[in-house]
Amino acid sequence: MPQKTGPSDPNVVKLVRELRKKSNEQKVEIWRVISRLLNRPKRVKAEVNLSTINRNTKAKDVVVIPGKVLASGELNHEVSVAALCFSEVAREKIEKAHGKAMTIPELTSKNPKGSNIKIME
Repeated sequence: MPQKTGPSDPNVVKLVRELRKKSNEQKVEIWRVISRLLNRPKRVKAEVNLSTINRNTKAKDVVVIPGKVLASGELNHEVSVAALCFSEVAREKIEKAHGKAMTIPELTSKNPKGSNIKIME
């Protein structure tokens, strides 16, 4: 029998279910896409540095990272970032740039339709 891949963390499994449910309720595809990205094995989960976020966003953008945000690089404009988790230094740098670091469930409750959101991996 093949070994199960995908998240073993029960919190991530619950988040994937909630995102699929939100996608069906709101009839919005973005939450289903993010749930698929979160459901991948840990070895292929996204790890995004602040330098990448800085390069690919502009002020006031909202970004979802279906993985971890790392602190390499600087952020020189205000960005709202929702991610599965943040390194401690990355969270500090985002807040220092007057941005907002939040969880994916916080973003889904603030913006249930998922409008004007970029997905980065």
